[in-house]
Amino acid sequence: MPKFSKLLKLFCLSSQNLKWKKLWNLLIFYLTNEGRVEVSREGKYLSTLSGAKVLGELAILYNCQRTATITAITECKLWAIERQCFQTIMMRTGLIRQAEYTDFLKSVPIFKNLPEDTLIKISDVLEETYYQMGDYIVRQGARGDTFFIISKGQVRVTIKQEDAQEEKFIRTLSKGDFFGEKALQGDDLRTANIICNSADGVTCLVIDRETFNQLISNLDEIRHRYDDEGTLERKKINEQFRDVSLSDLRVLATLGVGGFGRVELVQIISDPSRSFALKQMKKSQIVETRQQQHIMSEKEIMGEANCQFIVKLYKTFKDKKYLYMLMESCLGGELWTILRDKGNFDDSTTRFYTACVVEAFDYLHSRNIIYRDLKPENLLLDERGYVKLVDFGFAKKLQSGRKTWTFCGTPEYVAPEVILNRGHDISADYWSLGVLMFELLTGTPPFTGSDPMRTYNIILKGIDAIEFPRNITRNASNLIKKLCRDNPAERLGYQRGGISEIQKHKWFDGFYWEGLQNRSLEPPILPTVKSSTDTTNFDDYPPDPDGPPPDDATGWDKDF
Repeated sequence: MPKFSKLLKLFCLSSQNLKWKKLWNLLIFYLTNEGRVEVSREGKYLSTLSGAKVLGELAILYNCQRTATITAITECKLWAIERQCFQTIMMRTGLIRQAEYTDFLKSVPIFKNLPEDTLIKISDVLEETYYQMGDYIVRQGARGDTFFIISKGQVRVTIKQEDAQEEKFIRTLSKGDFFGEKALQGDDLRTANIICNSADGVTCLVIDRETFNQLISNLDEIRHRYDDEGTLERKKINEQFRDVSLSDLRVLATLGVGGFGRVELVQIISDPSRSFALKQMKKSQIVETRQQQHIMSEKEIMGEANCQFIVKLYKTFKDKKYLYMLMESCLGGELWTILRDKGNFDDSTTRFYTACVVEAFDYLHSRNIIYRDLKPENLLLDERGYVKLVDFGFAKKLQSGRKTWTFCGTPEYVAPEVILNRGHDISADYWSLGVLMFELLTGTPPFTGSDPMRTYNIILKGIDAIEFPRNITRNASNLIKKLCRDNPAERLGYQRGGISEIQKHKWFDGFYWEGLQNRSLEPPILPTVKSSTDTTNFDDYPPDPDGPPPDDATGWDKDF
C-alpha cells in the first residue's frame, strides 16, 4: 500500500482568516503541535483545536458544503490529501488485496475449480487473525469449523500419538500454505496441532464453515429468467422509434424537476393517442459536475433494458444545450408522493412494492448491473399501479466479480462500504432495499441525520442500533436486518441462493410472485389516470427560473 506520507501535501498557514472554501477538496489530515485553529459556524465560536487532529474528513467522500469555518489563529502546519488521491489509494489497495487473496485461494485444491467471481466473494469475507509466537492456532482433537491461509509468518505442524509424551514434528508451513480445509467439508475434529513459529507472529486469513457454505453453490441453481428474453422486443422498440425526431414532439406539461433539468410530458404530434416522458438534461451542468460518464452509462443501460419493472427508454436526442431521453410515461405518479400523503404503508402494500423492486433487481443483477439510487422518488406507478424503476444516472455495469469505488447515492440509502471507500457491488443494492422497506413501513428512513456526515455516522453504527417501531412486524424486521448487514457478503440476496433467498423469506410467505410477473396480481393502490395526458398525480412545477443554459460544443456526447 502506498504510504500516505508520500502523498500528503504540507500547508504552512499564518494566523489569517483562512477558511475552508480555499481548501474545498482537501482532507486536512494532521495538525501539528505548533499551531492552533478556531472552529466556528455562522460566525459563532465553537472550539479551539491544537495537536494531532483530523479535519474536513467529509471532503474525501464527495464535494459538499463545509459544515464549519476553520481559521488559523497562530502559525500552523497542516498535512492535506486530495479527495481523488485518497480514493485512488483506497481503490488500488482494495484491488491489490483482492487479487492477492484470490491467488491464495486458487492454490487450495477445494477452491481451484470455483468460478472467479465466487473466489472474489470468498476473498472479500476472509478475516485477518494474528497469533503470537508459541500460540496454538489449532489443537489436535478439538472441534473446529475454520479454515486458515497463512499470509505472513510460519507455523509448526505437530501430532501427539497415543501414549507419547512429546509431540512429533511433521512439517513447517509458511506464507501461501493453508490448513483446516477439512473443517469446511464437515469434518469437525482437528487431526494435528498448528503452532505459531515466528518471533514476529503469524497472520492468517480465516473463513468459517457457515460463511463458506453461504457463498458456495451450484451456479445452475440461481435462475436468470431474463437472460434470453426481450432481445427481439427491444429490437422492435428501436425500429418503431427510429424515425422520430425532436421536432416531432409536443410538450404538454412538466412531470418533475431534477438536478440536471426537467422531465416533460410529451406527445408525438402524429400520434396523439399516447404520451411519453421526455427527460431534458443541461449539458453544461453535466460537464460542470463531471457526470458525463454516468449519463452515457445511463443511456447504454436503459437502451438495452427490457423489463416490465423498469421504465423503457425509446429514443435519445441532443442539441447544443440539452440531452434528451424519450421514455415510457408512468402517469400514476411517484411512490414518494403517495407515501408522503399517506404517512406510511401497511405490511401488504409495502410487500407489493418491495416485490416489484426485487423483480427489477433480479433483471439488473443477472446482467451484473448495479442500480445505486433506490428511493421512493425513483419508483413510478404506471396506470395499473405497478411500480417501475426510473433514473439510471448512477447505474453501472460491472465486470463479473468486480467492484466499483465511485461515491454516489442518496445519503440515507448509502451502504457502509460506499462510505468507507472499500469498493462496492450489487450487494449495496440489497442494503438499500432494506432501507426502502423501513421507509415504506414507517414514512422515514432508518438512518437520518441533520446533515450527510451525521447520517453517515448513524449508518456506520449499523441497523442493530436502530429502534424499530411496533408497527414493523417480526418477519419484516428480520428481513430488513438481513438485508442491512454491515458485511456486504452476509446480506440476503448476495449469498448462495441469490435473490431467490429474498423471495423465499418468511415475510413473503403466500405472496403470489407469478401473478406479479404476469401482471394478474391486483396492486394495493390503483391510481386514477383519466387519459394519456392526465398529470393530476404529479405536483405542479413552475418554468425554469434560470432560463436556457449556455451552449456546450465540447463533443463529449457524440455517441449519445
